[in-house]
Amino acid sequence: MAVLKVKFTKTKRDKLAQILWILNWVSVVSGIVLFSLGLFLKIEIKKRNEVMAKGDINSVPNMLISVGVIACVVNFLGGKICYDCSDANKFSRWKLIMLPYIICTFCFTFCILLGALMCYTMRNELEESLYLGLRDAIKFYKDTDIPGRCFLKKTVDMLQIGFQCCGNNGFRDWFEVQWVSARYLNMASKEVMDRFKSNVDGKFLVDGVPFSCCNPSSPRPCIQYQLTNNSAHYNYDFLTEELNIWLKGCREALLDYYTAIMRSIGIAALLIWLFELSVLIGVRYLQTAMKNVLLRGDLQGESDGWLLENSFVETAKYNINIIKNLGKANQISTVSGMNDPNINVQNTNCGKSNITAKSIPAAS
Repeated sequence: MAVLKVKFTKTKRDKLAQILWILNWVSVVSGIVLFSLGLFLKIEIKKRNEVMAKGDINSVPNMLISVGVIACVVNFLGGKICYDCSDANKFSRWKLIMLPYIICTFCFTFCILLGALMCYTMRNELEESLYLGLRDAIKFYKDTDIPGRCFLKKTVDMLQIGFQCCGNNGFRDWFEVQWVSARYLNMASKEVMDRFKSNVDGKFLVDGVPFSCCNPSSPRPCIQYQLTNNSAHYNYDFLTEELNIWLKGCREALLDYYTAIMRSIGIAALLIWLFELSVLIGVRYLQTAMKNVLLRGDLQGESDGWLLENSFVETAKYNINIIKNLGKANQISTVSGMNDPNINVQNTNCGKSNITAKSIPAAS
């Protein structure tokens, strides 16, 4: 029994073909939208790849870009097919192509759904990439005179100012690294040398943060050094007073920024997937209706259209049996080829025979 069978008249088939022709062109625009969203996400990631560790974080934008390009090509072809389906004579040249086209389009719409879901599953990979990248960027913040690292100070400072954040997880991350280059330290100073000697790794560690961590909205002048020393500042209590530096870590700030972008892209991709799926269903109805018209031979009469010619269970069993039979046929041909005694046997009687043929005695 056919699934969701619908009866189409000649007028309904023509209207369906015209509507699908328009919708396929709308789908071309949706493919351009997918391509643009993927390209936008790729550019946004590339802007801050200096504070990201290498990984598979570009898989989502690459998927969206690829699907967008395929959508333009597939829907352009679909528009041409639907336009020709308004004429039964023109449909005959697409008759053998439409079913493979529908199967390929179904796989393509599944890729759109996959891309939309990947937008929501990318958060963990992105968080790990940001954590490792920001950790190294803060570690090499002081290396302004080393090629390949000299840009990191500006990158981190602009990042902290732009996203109103400080450190990787928070401002205390700056307490654990030497972020002031030795070329700007007075090695003759006893205080500087004592700090070097007090650290096991021989680093100049201070309870301070770079200027880019300062919050300009704070009424008090920025306190960026000796943050934990209450006696170093007038009317100051480190434990109770709200600090005038950014408290949020840059990893959290960037993660929230990219998560909001990917959530919006994911919603857009899901809507496009639903639209593409509805167009595909319409094309399937048009294909079956036109096929039945040609089988009946009455081009002006009614015809049935459906999603599946048989029920879901029967269709699944049929396809599984086809796959099993293909596997068995391949296995039998392989085994018979291995056991065939006539294979690779040399013919020892290739030339003319030198044996004299005996004459046949005549009947008496």
